[in-house]
Amino acid sequence: MPLLVTSASGANGNGFGALLAFELDGTFRGPFIEDDRIGDPRGLAVDPMENLLFLNSGADRVLAISSDGRVVRDIGRIEGLNPGGGILGRDGRYFVGLRGERTIVAFSTSLDAALEHVLPPKVIPFPRGFAFGDDGRLFLASGIGPDGQGDNAIVAFSRGTPSQFSRLVSDPELSPLDLAFAPNGNIVVSSEHPFGAVDALTSVREYDPKDGDLVRVFSPKGKAEFRNREACALLQMESSIASPATRLSASISRVENASALSRGCRD
Repeated sequence: MPLLVTSASGANGNGFGALLAFELDGTFRGPFIEDDRIGDPRGLAVDPMENLLFLNSGADRVLAISSDGRVVRDIGRIEGLNPGGGILGRDGRYFVGLRGERTIVAFSTSLDAALEHVLPPKVIPFPRGFAFGDDGRLFLASGIGPDGQGDNAIVAFSRGTPSQFSRLVSDPELSPLDLAFAPNGNIVVSSEHPFGAVDALTSVREYDPKDGDLVRVFSPKGKAEFRNREACALLQMESSIASPATRLSASISRVENASALSRGCRD
């Protein structure tokens, strides 16, 4: 029952550029899939209805992968797509952040239809992680890009007003890398501040989605070391965080386990 982790590479992270598999005790098993179409992978998400993994690739592709590690759907290369991060929405579509266009688009999980813009292009300086709240709002982490340009905030878009947003979080110690919702309904964000600095402060921070107040900052209590570009975004949250995987990119995404796909199986 391996854990699957996307490890970024190139300008976006000093990782392996692969979808990696680990045992539950942290033992490294190796790549889950060997395929040239997977490079600088991001946005690992599970479709429990079809037993498929979805991810996007630095090779300007969106892919669907079977539980035995085969690419079964591929949108084909879209020049300049430059995807970064992705989630499955409640409407069944796969949502992807575009770093170049600085927006979010949606794909049908059949991957046989044209992409649809969810937000206007260049809506924020540099999109990081994003997620939908129970009220239908879209919460988007606005971070710093590899060129050092961007913003450090979390913004919220209401239904029907994709071109307008409210600035929810302004935290002087936040430079977001990824964003997710915890089971308690709060927003959790992995942060590296200042972004790209050797001595950056890395943390996982929890915010109230109603007013943006900082609830708490999580600590591994000595069981793991948060270092530059090593914060885990998608967390199992009860009373403590999941330990971040050493030497992986800051925008790694954690999935339950590959064998659990049959029962539905985070910049």
